[in-house]
Amino acid sequence: MVKEFDYRGIPLDQLQNMSLEKLFEIFPARARRSLTRGITDGKRKLIEEIKLEKAGKSKNPIKTHIRDLIVLPYMVGVTVNVFSGKEFIPVTITPQMIGHYVGEYVRTNKRVVHGAPGVGASRSSLYVPLK
Repeated sequence: MVKEFDYRGIPLDQLQNMSLEKLFEIFPARARRSLTRGITDGKRKLIEEIKLEKAGKSKNPIKTHIRDLIVLPYMVGVTVNVFSGKEFIPVTITPQMIGHYVGEYVRTNKRVVHGAPGVGASRSSLYVPLK
């Protein structure tokens, strides 16, 4: 049996029909503060693109540099390509992401993988035969 998702005791279908004022009451303080301070033009444009994508009217993938957008219930199911500093990484928004920032799901750094030392890195590397 699959457990149905609920956000703080409220099912997803009720969340999607809820007004923003009611959502503000159940969001944590940090998300409330971010949303009540206003939505910038860039965020507003991204929200409109998400609504078009959800309606099936958008053909191009959504690409954005905006990492500080709070995930709202109507965004669930949309794939957004978020910039990591080097490349766009696709993020499919799931119900568990509601109330979090989009940028939390895209890593901005990679694990360091060290290779062999190069020529001239140390005195002993002088004696490494070159190919």
